[in-house]
Amino acid sequence: MGESEHEDIGLVTRIRSGDMAAFERLYNKYKRPLYQTALAITGDRGAAEEVMQDCFVRAHRAMSRVVASGSLSPWLHRIAVNLACNWANRHRRWLSALDVWLEHLSAPGLAPEQAAEQVEVGEVVRQALGSLNSTQRAVIVLFYVHGFTLAELAYIMDCPVGTVKSRLHYACKAFRERLRQDARLPGEIIYGTELGKA
Repeated sequence: MGESEHEDIGLVTRIRSGDMAAFERLYNKYKRPLYQTALAITGDRGAAEEVMQDCFVRAHRAMSRVVASGSLSPWLHRIAVNLACNWANRHRRWLSALDVWLEHLSAPGLAPEQAAEQVEVGEVVRQALGSLNSTQRAVIVLFYVHGFTLAELAYIMDCPVGTVKSRLHYACKAFRERLRQDARLPGEIIYGTELGKA
């Protein structure tokens, strides 16, 4: 068990005893990845912020029932993914789901032609990912961006590992197909990616 997992176990114990500084530490540790996940699913900064805050409110309420045996990240992401998918389903934000999130991927200091190319690639990726449903977007973001294992994804998405593998396979297949349909991307960008080799 790593240092982060030990820290999370200690935080749960302290939070249960009413230590608000421990909850603040938990919040500061996980707010960014939870916000990014919510933003990738909802495509709305305000909604992502609301999802993140609601996630922590629900986590605090459930802290007395959580089994602290390791990292709290999968548990917190499970809450955030459910809240974000519910929001996305209510608001039907499929096509603009990753606009803002893709801004986080841009590298400062690029030459103008590189920046223009990156903007165009980002737009193609945004459209391809935005055309997926919220579950497909969630599984891609959690696996490829946040690096969760298949077992952790099974917990987060509340389904068997085999179902996660299937969802990831079909999400990547749909994503690659959307990229292939867009003539703006060179083939090496589509075929040179590790996406879909889960």
